[in-house]
Amino acid sequence: MKRRTQRIRRPPHDRYLYLLILPGLLYFLLYKYLPMLGLVMSFQDYSPFLGFWDSPWVGWKHFRTMFAEPEALRVILNTLEISFLQILFAFPLPIILAIMINEVRLTLYKRLIQSLVYLPHFLSWVVVVGIFVVFLKSDGIVNNLLKMASIQPIPFLTSPEWFKPLIVFQVIWKESGWGTILILAALAGVNPQLYEAAVMDGANRWQQIWHITLPAIRSTIVILLILRLGSVMDTGFEQIFLMLNPFTMEVGNVLDTYVYFKGIQQGDISFATAVGMFKGVVGLILVVIANRLARKYGEGGIY
Repeated sequence: MKRRTQRIRRPPHDRYLYLLILPGLLYFLLYKYLPMLGLVMSFQDYSPFLGFWDSPWVGWKHFRTMFAEPEALRVILNTLEISFLQILFAFPLPIILAIMINEVRLTLYKRLIQSLVYLPHFLSWVVVVGIFVVFLKSDGIVNNLLKMASIQPIPFLTSPEWFKPLIVFQVIWKESGWGTILILAALAGVNPQLYEAAVMDGANRWQQIWHITLPAIRSTIVILLILRLGSVMDTGFEQIFLMLNPFTMEVGNVLDTYVYFKGIQQGDISFATAVGMFKGVVGLILVVIANRLARKYGEGGIY
């Protein structure tokens, strides 16, 4: 017992290495945990002039309002639909792309392809949306090509039917390349002797991918899916806000933009805080459920 006490009191030999953790801890403390104290506003009719202590308490009023207002319910459904469309189409693409890149045998071509697919990630959403506007506006490149082919121009940017497909396609174009990084890292850890043994057994390239590559990265895919479910209520404020217009507001207004309109433009800070808290709680519940299911079926999960 005495030896254990001395070991606890004695400073670790690598104490200076712990200083490397300090910036990360400060970041999460200042920007993630301390702002959570502001969640108290969701149970108040908060007034900046009265502050936290003197603003009147209203209990669950704003949460009841959120589920009673038709607009709020429509916004929640829009958020879920866009998010699940992204999971359905945008989530598998980095996995497929990483496997395709991994199958390239020439190192020079592989690095060139990786660099090209990474580039869109470093563009801001302002630039990405601007590019799509240039191509898809009524007198843009795509509609001019349609006119040349004697096809009626399509109102891509003002048509509600095109809003969600464009959002998903933009996410795929911008983030699929960057999403391959973790998958390629997992593929780098696959034992090459497994592929050599499969070749000796007569397995073709597709059979090697199905029976060796995919099982080897299954745990990584499960972890990424769990983390993605945690942000299912986050669809990206910048992208949606830049793509919104009066014609697409009904199908494109999501929780992120709804919080902006209610909390900033209309000054209903308490209601906007309640919506933000709802997003966090839903994400936490989905992560816990997905993690338990993953562990139940033999995967490691995230905790």
